Amino acid sequence: MLIYPVYALLFADAGLTGGQISSLFAIWSLAGFLLEIPSGAWADTFSRRRLVAGALVLRSIGFALWLLFPSYLGFAAGFLLWGASGAMTSGSIEALVYDELAAQTRSEAGDGAGEGAADRYVRVIGRGNTVALLSMLVATALAAPALAVGGYPLVGAASVAVGLAGAAAAWSLPETRPQEQEEVRGYLAMLRAGLAEVRGQPQVGRVVVLLATVTGLSAIDEYFPLLARATGASTVAVPLLFTLPLAAAALASALADRWSGISPARLAGAVGLAAGTLAVGSLSGHPAGLLAVAVCFGVLELFTVVGEARLQETISGPARATVLSVTGLGSEVAALAVFAGFGFGESTLDIPLLMALAGLPLAGAALLTQRWLPPSTPRIFRENASDSPCR
Repeated sequence: MLIYPVYALLFADAGLTGGQISSLFAIWSLAGFLLEIPSGAWADTFSRRRLVAGALVLRSIGFALWLLFPSYLGFAAGFLLWGASGAMTSGSIEALVYDELAAQTRSEAGDGAGEGAADRYVRVIGRGNTVALLSMLVATALAAPALAVGGYPLVGAASVAVGLAGAAAAWSLPETRPQEQEEVRGYLAMLRAGLAEVRGQPQVGRVVVLLATVTGLSAIDEYFPLLARATGASTVAVPLLFTLPLAAAALASALADRWSGISPARLAGAVGLAAGTLAVGSLSGHPAGLLAVAVCFGVLELFTVVGEARLQETISGPARATVLSVTGLGSEVAALAVFAGFGFGESTLDIPLLMALAGLPLAGAALLTQRWLPPSTPRIFRENASDSPCR
């Protein structure tokens, strides 16, 4: 999406204040907050594939509203649709991929031998995220010349087209429903099953809280363009600088398969290091310091892929997307806290200092990672997965 690295600038150039921009981000998160768990249960009850395709259409409509009505209300309406779209895809894609891999594992090795779904999940999601991030990297690099040639209308129209193409791609995905899902009848029954697993399984609950916290803190990427501008970068150069965190995240997701078995202690150390590089880079006062900030985003991406795989291993019930949506809901809560902090802090503190302060909760998450994140147990999972036939 060419508009992604510059939409914060679009809002600023339309006359919105820093507080208004933060309130738009809060509206975005609030929409996802309200729809996150209901859409997860919907994905477990009906078709995840169709839900994802419809979500991408809604996102494209939201971008179109930004182009047609470049005002606070138009931006807010677009963010409402984007928030709904995010809720509909959150958990649905991951559950769709995991259950499809479990079905393949079952058909290839009915006795549980060989590579399991948990092993494949890290590889497939890692590679998928790498392709997505590299595509975003290319789009970000193209955003600068596109912005110079056609302004915001060109980058916005291209983003609408990409969303519609994504909807068509989502529609073409395969979908296999696990047998245990057929045993739970009705939307409310599926919703209760997912919530019961989060509440009743302590390990699941802890990983949900940890993953939600770290992924929610990644909402600081919305302020990266403003941070880049604060270092003295021009508006046209901001999209190019935005390629730094994207490249770091793409590299991390590409290497996630190699680090899928990383111990909780080592991953905790990496998260602690990320908190430090975020603070140092943000306070450097020079565009070169954004390299250190990019390291933080790389670690966050690695944590997301590995953390999701560990959570997938712990889920044993039929409402996989619902459990993952609870994680998404927690992530939205953390993101709302980030946006509120920046919104209220903007009146007295500058963006670089606010970005540096975001490293404090990240350091706290590092301590929890060592205690709460379970080690990788693919063999145990494979044995459990082999007992759950899929059709």
